[in-house]
Parts: sequence; C-alpha cells; structure tokens
Amino acid sequence: MTQDDGELDSLVRKRIRALRVAQGWSLEELAARANVSQSTLSRIENGQRRLALDQLVTLARALDTTLDQLVETAADDVVTSPMIDAAHGLMRWPVKGDPGMTVVRQRMTVPPPDNPARMRAHPGREWLVVLSGTAVLMLGHKRFRVETNQAAEFPTMLPHAIGAEGGPCEILGIFDRDARRGHQRDGTPGAGPPAP
Repeated sequence: MTQDDGELDSLVRKRIRALRVAQGWSLEELAARANVSQSTLSRIENGQRRLALDQLVTLARALDTTLDQLVETAADDVVTSPMIDAAHGLMRWPVKGDPGMTVVRQRMTVPPPDNPARMRAHPGREWLVVLSGTAVLMLGHKRFRVETNQAAEFPTMLPHAIGAEGGPCEILGIFDRDARRGHQRDGTPGAGPPAP
C-alpha cells in the first residue's frame, strides 16, 4: 500500500463518520440502514477493519451519496481566479464540480428595460444575491426590489430582466447551463450576463 492509498483510506473513513454525524445518526442507526453490524461499522470508522468495496457501496447508499463521492480525493486546485470581462463589468467563475454552472459578478448602472419585448425567456434557473445597492428584477408582469443581502431565485422560462435602482448595484448570480446559454444569445443590458 502506498502513502497515497493510506491517505485515501483515512479520508474515506473520516468521510463516512462525518456524513453519519452530519445526519445526526448514531453508529447503531447507520449500521441498521447499511445492514452491517454496529461493531463492523465502528471498526471501519476507526481503521480497525479493511475497507471492502461491497461495504463501501452499501455505506454510500445508506449515507445518500455515491461511491465516487465517497472516495474522491481533494483537488489541488481549490482556489480559482475569475475570468474578467471589463467591457461588460463582469467577473465569471466556472463551477468545477458542475461544468454546467457559472457564477457571475456584475455591476449594473441602468434600470431594467421598460419594454417587455426586451425581457428574455429561456430554459434554466437563475439565482442571484445583491452585494450592494438595490436591484430591480422584472419577472413576467411583476416588479421586485432586491436590496443588499437579499437573494432571488426564479425559473428563466418567465420573461425577465434585471437592472439597478437609484444608483449602481452589484450582483452575484449563479446560472445553470441553460440559463447561461440563453444569455449568451443576448448582450442586452439588464437582460443578464452576456456571453462568456
């Protein structure tokens, strides 16, 4: 066994225990869910029993995770830098764990468009939080004020646009793949982030 194998073994054992504790389960409760004895589970968590693939699969299922997630190793590239689009006042961070997700930080200075024809609708979901200032979210025929530290989440099949109210505002948004694609086709201010 190499040092890396030993580190992975230790990581998996710690992860099993941490997931059990996070669920608020005792050894007895998880053992019952995984159909293993309490003493076997205790020895697995404490490193006194060899990790067997069939038991890991069963434990992963009982912990409501996958075997891949249970044994994945930490990546060295934890910290990432944003891609900066100065022309549109944007910073973008792709989400490594889900390539379909993008995080966007945007400064807005203009109100959302008054003309409903300039609002966008497309498949997907968006989530945003206002970091500073006040934003106005036009969603269908409704108008929402979103103030500093407030968040909004909505399906993007509703026609929507966002802009600033009473001065500049800064937002941080999370866009799934469909929402990002919908905005890539539109560089309209107030309609969301333009293409990366």
